[in-house]
Amino acid sequence: MSILKSLTRRNFGIAAGMMTAVGLSAVSLITLSANAAPMLEAGTTAPAIVDAMTSTGETISLSDFAGKTVVLEWTNDGCPFVKKHYAEPVKNMQNLQADAAADDVVWVQVISSAEGKQGYTDGAGAIALNTERGSAPAYTIMDPTGVIGRAYGAKTTPHMYVINGDAQLVYSGAIDSKASGNVADIEGATNFVNAALDAIAAGEKPAVTYYKEYGCSIKY
Repeated sequence: MSILKSLTRRNFGIAAGMMTAVGLSAVSLITLSANAAPMLEAGTTAPAIVDAMTSTGETISLSDFAGKTVVLEWTNDGCPFVKKHYAEPVKNMQNLQADAAADDVVWVQVISSAEGKQGYTDGAGAIALNTERGSAPAYTIMDPTGVIGRAYGAKTTPHMYVINGDAQLVYSGAIDSKASGNVADIEGATNFVNAALDAIAAGEKPAVTYYKEYGCSIKY
């Protein structure tokens, strides 16, 4: 079972306005944080992940990747907003994962759906799903108890976190600037994960360290 430490629960100083999703008939599919800021503040140490079980049955810890940039991606394959970013032919999430791997960035999916709820799967199911959609994260963490998700304050799928080589959180929140389930809206959106990774590579602080998360609520 995963053990998490160093939990920080402070509010951010950056707030973002509420955004409206388009391209979905059920507005209730969208869940935006009730607070104007995330639970974890940029510049603080990311909560430790210790001996987390992956889809392949191995265990990983955040400390295994000391010195490397890490991206955490909360996912739920039943969520329309997740489907948007994995949709073909755009393959937005798959391309982000591939570019990260080429730059020696460790990309970690996290599935925090509880057993019996939307998005839940076992390790074999997660592997099959990623194979089917051409997804290639470095690891997929199975978090059915929600311990890791709650430690990070993850609220939606997708919910993204970027951690630098010093285990400092440098970005959290939405994958991009268009809170929409429409694949066409990927084009022209500001991708905050890409921006954060570019900033780290340049030895700089990301210009945007938090942007309001959007998507389906995590099914804890």
